[in-house]
Amino acid sequence: MENGAVYNETTEPQAKPPRRPFGCTRRHLRSWRLSAKALQAILSLLAVIFEEIVEDCIKCGGLYVFEFVSCSAFLLSLLILCVYCTDVYETFGEDKVQRM
Repeated sequence: MENGAVYNETTEPQAKPPRRPFGCTRRHLRSWRLSAKALQAILSLLAVIFEEIVEDCIKCGGLYVFEFVSCSAFLLSLLILCVYCTDVYETFGEDKVQRM
């Protein structure tokens, strides 16, 4: 027996799974939930933009609260989309994502 034949089966490189473009997947956030989160991100971004258009206000306290809430909603919806639609969900695991 030749040494090359003994080690031939165990030293072959494993095939890597095919990579998705940018690691994007819709496996964890499907159909209407994906559409709802994308719509939420778009609408909250529009709210931030429209709030920045306001130049003069008499009592600006409510406007600042609205700015904070809409900006927070935009950032959190982007975070949710990034976690559920990329490989991050598999990397961290379902239990850690649920706790987050």
